[in-house]
Amino acid sequence: MTSAINATEGTKGAAARKRARTRPEPGATSTHKHPRVPRNDRAALAARLNRIEGQVRGIARMVDEDRYCIDVITQVSAVRAALDALALQLLEGHLHGCVHHAIESGDGQRAIDESIEVIRSFAR
Repeated sequence: MTSAINATEGTKGAAARKRARTRPEPGATSTHKHPRVPRNDRAALAARLNRIEGQVRGIARMVDEDRYCIDVITQVSAVRAALDALALQLLEGHLHGCVHHAIESGDGQRAIDESIEVIRSFAR
């Protein structure tokens, strides 16, 4: 049973990697309902994501090594805080870029409502 689960996860991972490699070029139409957004802070976002990825791998090692539960939970809390900081950085860029543009183009109410919905999800 375990090998079947691992094989399925491996297939899903391969499919995700393939999708990532076949993304449309900037400016190309996408199958998603939102356009691609160029980011000035892409390098900072990538660095933050790499740190988070390293933290998650560290947690996996801690579990494999049967580390003390509270130490693992502390690291999980640190990852959650890092993900929240990443989300806030993305939200700030969205407000300054996408929402600002939507307001100027007359679609501001939709963009504001969408942003409020996302902000509410943080409060949960």
